[in-house]
Amino acid sequence: LAIGLTACGTQPISNISNQAAAPTLQDDIEPVETVSVSIAMNEESASTSLSYPIVDTDQGNCYDAQNQVDCPQTGDAFFGQDAQYSGNQPSYTDNGDGTITDNVTGLMWQQDPGSKMTYSQAVAGASDLTLAGYSDWRLPSIKELYSLIQFDGLDPSGPSTSNLVPFIDTDYFNFEYGDESAGERVIDSQWATSTKYVSTTMGGAETMFGVNFADGRIKGYGIAMRGSEKTFFTIYVRGNTSYGENDYMDKGNGTVTDNATGLTWTQNDSGSGMNWETALNYCESLDTAGSSDWRLPNVKELQSIVDYSRSPDTTNSAAIDPIFNISNITNEAGQIDYPAFWSSTTHANLRSGGNASYVNFGRSMGNMNGNWIDVHGAGAQRSDPKTGSAADWSTGHGPQGDAIRVDNYVRCVTDISTTTNVNGNSSATSVETTSQLPSGQPAHEQNQANGQERPEIDLASAAAKLGVSEEALKAALGAPPPDLAAAAAQLGITEQALIDALGIPTGEPPNGSG
Repeated sequence: LAIGLTACGTQPISNISNQAAAPTLQDDIEPVETVSVSIAMNEESASTSLSYPIVDTDQGNCYDAQNQVDCPQTGDAFFGQDAQYSGNQPSYTDNGDGTITDNVTGLMWQQDPGSKMTYSQAVAGASDLTLAGYSDWRLPSIKELYSLIQFDGLDPSGPSTSNLVPFIDTDYFNFEYGDESAGERVIDSQWATSTKYVSTTMGGAETMFGVNFADGRIKGYGIAMRGSEKTFFTIYVRGNTSYGENDYMDKGNGTVTDNATGLTWTQNDSGSGMNWETALNYCESLDTAGSSDWRLPNVKELQSIVDYSRSPDTTNSAAIDPIFNISNITNEAGQIDYPAFWSSTTHANLRSGGNASYVNFGRSMGNMNGNWIDVHGAGAQRSDPKTGSAADWSTGHGPQGDAIRVDNYVRCVTDISTTTNVNGNSSATSVETTSQLPSGQPAHEQNQANGQERPEIDLASAAAKLGVSEEALKAALGAPPPDLAAAAAQLGITEQALIDALGIPTGEPPNGSG
């Protein structure tokens, strides 16, 4: 049995000192100077003046606070989201020799990750690899690997594993979900990078930042787990050794231009947290530095300004270059910390579009055994409910007790190469009916399955039937989809009673969780 539960939201955590007030138009500052970018691209190759061009997320659908909708028009609620702006569209060439060339970034990739390997094997394997006549392969950095992520994928948080869509282009790259027959979860498709966290997670664990192309996140993963080395999928990369290196210029007018990406950013952040709808409007309405052409960045643009050489515990700073101003917060453990920032990118799952992606520039907090600790690292990309209350998640959410905040901070972006596409580019991938693939096999070998009716879960009604509080039911169920047997045991009821109260149809396959 498998169900998916829509996450609820949270209130903002308290500010200690807002070092950066929300930017406003000033008459005595210079206008933004746009960066001249020249891009010429065809089916075969890309030529660009940028050393670090950001590949678009490929998100074509629009969403409100919960569901996929027709794209809003200018001035309407939820206008300015990812699907309504088009950047450098993903473009690949299959070289026919086991390699794929990214025509936007200039990077050449190994096509097939093969079997999982330990982190030490992944590091050592680069120098041993000769492929397509090349021997200068390297383990990719987190920014290099993240360039491949595409947010037309669907997080496997739902009642079925029959309609999954990974967050990588399986027309070009070999991909596998976790092997459930071997005891793995569906989402156990974590891919290795050379970027290690400069601090530690889970109370002292050596940690690597990896990309999960099954559920669309960056997390810090412990290199060892339960006394043995954790294994990861691994592909190697070559070419464009400058990719991922920023080249900032302080424009002296409250903005910062990255000459490597062509993006111009507000130097100050919003100074306070807000929900996703408000964040979109904040940037769309912003008029500062002589420009009103600001927008909320997509998640790949936002991740590009993470500085993975910094962390609160090692540099006493946020994971961002000090050319930017960033607000302080008090985190869930009562520590001085730095905010998570909203992106314009919805993080859709099989049930809804109620979550949006954010990037943590401070610790990625989680509640483990009643203690709030850094579970995924400064620089992780996770997702939050677009609206709601933090009070509903006072002990976190999911296996690592992820902190749910909802009211995240904002830093706006502009550039001259991104174009407006008000009506989006609706794709075949949708929350209601999808053509995704069952887990446990390579994606390119799986048969597409038809969409199916999915049960709506009324938690308040279910809690009333069980004689427990709705908060207790949510806490027991944890990350979607939950372990029903464990949840029932925690509530002191039978598993069948829980199934009946939730109204889950029988005969659905089991699913892994977050």
